[in-house]
Amino acid sequence: MVKRNVKIEGPYDFDRVLERLALDPLNAVNKEDRSVKVPYYLPDGKGEVIKVQATGTTDKPEFSITFENEENLEVKENRISDIFQWHTGLHEMHEHFLQTDLKPIFEEHIGTPIILEFDQFATIVKSIIHQQLNLKFAFTLTHRFVTKYGWEKDGVWFYPSPEKVSGLTVEELRELQFSQRKAEYVIGIGQKVSDGELDLKKMARQSDEEVIKELTKIRGIGPWTAQSFLLFGLGRPNLFPKADIGIQNAIKLLFGMDQKPTMDELDKFSSDWHPYLSYASLYLWRSIE
Repeated sequence: MVKRNVKIEGPYDFDRVLERLALDPLNAVNKEDRSVKVPYYLPDGKGEVIKVQATGTTDKPEFSITFENEENLEVKENRISDIFQWHTGLHEMHEHFLQTDLKPIFEEHIGTPIILEFDQFATIVKSIIHQQLNLKFAFTLTHRFVTKYGWEKDGVWFYPSPEKVSGLTVEELRELQFSQRKAEYVIGIGQKVSDGELDLKKMARQSDEEVIKELTKIRGIGPWTAQSFLLFGLGRPNLFPKADIGIQNAIKLLFGMDQKPTMDELDKFSSDWHPYLSYASLYLWRSIE
């Protein structure tokens, strides 16, 4: 075991992070311990469990990270920092929104960061499974999929590899209550990644527009899923998925509107929220949860 301590600039509310992660039954969250065990995916198809525990406060955030071994320690530390967005200070973003009409929800949810999914392939698969489902059943279906075809280590679940997913049949997924199309989409994305036709790692170096263009060529991936990947797979800071029903409902409620805002109204509302549109999206979602 190897332990590292990390201090970052506040505000950063890790307890809110844990609340969010605890919504997914696949995540190994311990709220009392203020910790989460992160599945770290290794290139050889194996995995390591990394424990991240909060030891500080929202104003003075500190963390203890426990690794299984010292191998590629710097790479693993960077990945954990990336997942929890520790390199992105929230102070300037927070001050920006205090000058906008979103001030009330940013004061209420101060220090809430964008958290990445633990693996980029898992991000795509999870987004496809969640399409057009209510949240409770989406988590149930994802749990069935991962516990049947993924693997577990020290109480932590790892999503199945692209190679594993590419070899599944529609009939197998239908038994889990996947729709015909959703089963085809998940298997199809597994095939494209395992064949090297789709390189998710490369997308970290591409622009938002390039990523959306490449992803939406794939059957089963529309703008919503592509933007979800940019936000929760790559942590892009300036995304505003206007078509998202949750965002529309949050704005309707926040501004006391009689009906959901139009696309033009959404553009007007969001004009002052650049260059932090992703945080506007996150805090709007949080305001109605």
